Amino acid sequence: MQYCPASFDLIDPILFTIGPFDLFGLDLRFDLRWYALAYIAGLLLGWRYMTLLSRRPAIWHAPGTKKPKAPFTELQVDDLLVWATLGVIAGGRLGYVVFYAWDYMATGLRGGMITPDSVVERLLWTVTGITEGGMAFHGGLIGVALALFFYARRNQLDLLRIGDAAAVVTPIGLFFGRVANFINGELWGRPTDLPWAMTFASDRLCLPRHPSQLYEAALEGLALFAIINLATWKFRALEKPGLNSGLFLMCYGLFRAVLETVREPDLHMPEALRGYVTMGMLLSIPMIIAGAWLVHKALSRTAMPASKA
Repeated sequence: MQYCPASFDLIDPILFTIGPFDLFGLDLRFDLRWYALAYIAGLLLGWRYMTLLSRRPAIWHAPGTKKPKAPFTELQVDDLLVWATLGVIAGGRLGYVVFYAWDYMATGLRGGMITPDSVVERLLWTVTGITEGGMAFHGGLIGVALALFFYARRNQLDLLRIGDAAAVVTPIGLFFGRVANFINGELWGRPTDLPWAMTFASDRLCLPRHPSQLYEAALEGLALFAIINLATWKFRALEKPGLNSGLFLMCYGLFRAVLETVREPDLHMPEALRGYVTMGMLLSIPMIIAGAWLVHKALSRTAMPASKA
């Protein structure tokens, strides 16, 4: 239901629909949403870009290195796509549940009592709620990090090297994801009187607001992509394991913390996290610290020789 006229209602959140059709007495339909397409595009483009990096062994080592070798193969990138997909989906959804919907999970729906029905309902919502866009970046980051860790350990690969490559391509998915948030009319910003303020259909107050999804697409997507790719191709950051990973964590954390000042916090969050301090800010602080530490350690190293790749 629309509560106010949307100022950008030119794009339907659903790209196309198959159905409804009857299958064994069930009325089924399939909606392909821009939000799902954003995940697919980000993962596939990231996969192809990582494949390109695996074909450029010289960028991983200091100039003049004899017989340079990439730290992973094209086939390993193909396998890693599956691990990363599972990590981002499972981590993103569980991260949303833990970081942003814990009150709902911890209390009953009826009279504040936890009942078997309410427990089942919450478990089902944890899985099926992903279709409503209930995903959290920080959870997805943890999920992907764990996927990379176990994949690297299983295949005896350098975790920092894989993380550096992932840092190059991840802003692609972030950009598409934030654009999809904008199309869905979700995660909008705080009220403002700026000339480019927009109203959103799902806003019960119908206030002009910051299009913070587009701010995030610009900073977390385009700007972050430019920074890390400039470091990679111009300043040869891949020669120093951990440098790209640190740049990604530090820059994303800073961008996200700044943008939280114009992004409207979720209404179901505790009041203490709906003012000048938000959950997004708190989750970004460890990223900034970890990123700065990785950058410092990477710059303290010399470029890795080919024999240790």
